[in-house]
Amino acid sequence: MGIVIKSPEEIAIMREAGRIVAKVLQAIAGEVKPGVKTRDLDAICVQELARHGAQSSFKNYHGYPAHICTSVNDEVVHGIPGDRVLREGDIVSIDVGVKFKGYQGDAAVTLGVGRISPEAKKLIEVTEGALHAGIAAARQDARLGEVSAAVQSYVEANGFSVVREYTGHGIGREMHEDPQIPNFGERGDGPILRRGMTLAIEPMVNAGGWRTKVRDDQWTVVTADGSLSAHFEHTIAVTNGSAEILTVL
Repeated sequence: MGIVIKSPEEIAIMREAGRIVAKVLQAIAGEVKPGVKTRDLDAICVQELARHGAQSSFKNYHGYPAHICTSVNDEVVHGIPGDRVLREGDIVSIDVGVKFKGYQGDAAVTLGVGRISPEAKKLIEVTEGALHAGIAAARQDARLGEVSAAVQSYVEANGFSVVREYTGHGIGREMHEDPQIPNFGERGDGPILRRGMTLAIEPMVNAGGWRTKVRDDQWTVVTADGSLSAHFEHTIAVTNGSAEILTVL
């Protein structure tokens, strides 16, 4: 699959999908508190999608069994909602993908559950900052490596590490399109960014080392050393100026 340039009309639909993603994340974030089960957060997504006439991009995607991903503490991505109860001091990454009128939106946020440790707070702040550093680098005629390098340098300057086995991605009619967007790399590498490219930029940042492993459920990715992990993501469109973030209200 080659890189697809989206028309203004296609981006307008993706903007609608992105707003629904943002609304779902907002509704879920309001219920993240000690004592809540991760399956309860999945149920909120189901309700919100029905309200907006949209569908989950994740449900049944390669067999994935839920509508969102809920990754807690050392879980990096793809955590499956279930009977796990959120506890005071946990952090939880919520990843939401929406399909609307044939197009996709994808975003993620990491939230603290009640009062969290200073290390966890810094990890969340740095990961969100890395996302915005990557977005700021996503300009027309720049190389994709500028985005990757911006994320990596921001994270490593703050003493954390970027996950290397999983990446951001192009997005449009399909959840995962070309190009892959690593969270590490060299400026000057990669394809040239063109107006109309739509990308999901998503730093995954570990408090310890960058290596990961997959649990026996064949979905949940965790840090190899048991350290905390955070994940932020937005879907953006490359323009002739600053990139437009599509997954916002």
